[in-house]
Amino acid sequence: MTAPNTTPIPELFVSYDSAAKLKLEAAELPSWDLTARQVCDLELLMNGGFNPLKGFLSEADYDGVVENMRTADGALWPIPITLDVSEKFAEGIAPGQDIALRDAEGVILAILSITDKWVPNKSREAEKVFGADDLAHPAVNYLHNVAGPVYLGGPITGIQQPIHYDYRSRRDTPNEMRAFFRKMGWRKIVAFQTRNPLHRAHQELTFRAAKEAQANLLIHPVVGMTKPGDVDHFTRVRCYEAVLDKYPSSTTALSLLPLAMRMAGPREAVWHGLIRRNHGVTHFIVGRDHAGPGKNSAGEDFYGPYDAQELFRAHEDEIGVTMVDFKHMVYVQERAQYEPADEIEDGVTVLNISGTELRRRLAEGLDIPEWFSFPEVVKELRRTKPPRAQQGFTVFLTGLSGSGKSTIANALMVKLMELGGRPVTLLDGDVVRKHLSSELGFSKEHRDINIKRIGYVASEITKNGGIALCAPIAPYTATRRAVREMIEAYGAFVEVHVATSLEECERRDRKGLYKLAREGKIKEFTGISDPYEAPETPELRVDTEGQEVDNCAQQVILKLEQLGLIN
Repeated sequence: MTAPNTTPIPELFVSYDSAAKLKLEAAELPSWDLTARQVCDLELLMNGGFNPLKGFLSEADYDGVVENMRTADGALWPIPITLDVSEKFAEGIAPGQDIALRDAEGVILAILSITDKWVPNKSREAEKVFGADDLAHPAVNYLHNVAGPVYLGGPITGIQQPIHYDYRSRRDTPNEMRAFFRKMGWRKIVAFQTRNPLHRAHQELTFRAAKEAQANLLIHPVVGMTKPGDVDHFTRVRCYEAVLDKYPSSTTALSLLPLAMRMAGPREAVWHGLIRRNHGVTHFIVGRDHAGPGKNSAGEDFYGPYDAQELFRAHEDEIGVTMVDFKHMVYVQERAQYEPADEIEDGVTVLNISGTELRRRLAEGLDIPEWFSFPEVVKELRRTKPPRAQQGFTVFLTGLSGSGKSTIANALMVKLMELGGRPVTLLDGDVVRKHLSSELGFSKEHRDINIKRIGYVASEITKNGGIALCAPIAPYTATRRAVREMIEAYGAFVEVHVATSLEECERRDRKGLYKLAREGKIKEFTGISDPYEAPETPELRVDTEGQEVDNCAQQVILKLEQLGLIN
């Protein structure tokens, strides 16, 4: 495991001439528009990053991977790579058929020759792959609330790679990476996996890891999908480039990996090792709680701190990559340097800033000391994440019809406009229905589409530094979570549950809607014939019963002030 494998990895692309011909033929096939995650998976299938997979898993391969991390022929593979589709699309196709796989712009990237079509047991997949069927895990939430209900499997014929307009010189396929190592004469390469900006502790850790392994260093960050709320990859790559000159130039390389992470902890570590083997590396740094998603519904970590290292070590020979233990680095004030935490004697002053503390300092515009991070990195982070009082944000009021959401939102809009500094937009449920969603009915599917449209508009307002006030009923937890994730990529999401009782809402009923619903004249009416899933942990809960509107709006203002969103 000390010398890199220089043999080219198998790719699933056809020749240029064949691709041109296949593209014409594929235009006549049924086609599936890939999700962002599926585009990432397809790219790594086609370029050999997911070798030995030849396409999306068959049902037998899927069962083996879920149960014991092995495909049907016994190859080690810990994460299911499946093409999930809607029931409607699945109805029209069958095994033995070919379909075209297109990106969001409609460009045909590949052809899938379908061998299998099945409805998976998603709860079993969650338990086995992620360790718990718990919606607090972002990948489990994706599995149940975003991914399609039907899986398709079969081999892929690659026509063209997904088009990337960003950082093209930094995007290397496995074979391009292997050719680079061969050209540079690098025989030992230690890879560092990251989805976060690099600070001084990371620089010291990676430098030490390469030195101990007597290896060159590949900084190999993920620029596909990471955990919701992570720093966007454009900012992160600017941060990586800013610290590259802190490393010896001839011994370190930076390359971007278009992986859609699952945050699967131990299984993910093994997966990352296999992917890096395909890229030609010999050593891989496995971190403490590697690729962990944080806390579960009970407030405990999903995985033990060293579970990932133990599983990787158990399969190290088969992975074909040597694990390098991640050492927790802390700053020793007396010696003005970073050292491994387990090597520090008693009596010295240890300084450390957690990720939570870093985010707080950025949000409040506080000083970030140079011993913690490089000024160039802090500058980039401040450009993307200005203090909270200068960022855009969304206030999302949810509650039953007649609860007072729109009235509070209107009062809140006036108060925020009085404060000034940022444009304020009100996205009221009825107004949105009229201008954005006039063609939609009130089925669960249509309600979800309507709320996601509101979320999309609010995310654009937030991204551009404005304030979005949303006041839909939004009865479903999963849809509200999807909107939260959409918006939190750009700024704060403040969920306000207007918790007025059903009895009070029915008593107010100015439009007579509850009466019609009770008589059965309005179908699927929230609170009567359709459920309202009340938020469990909103940022704020208000009850308008017996309270003035002005007082309710003032409670929201105080919460925004407490969160640092307004001064």
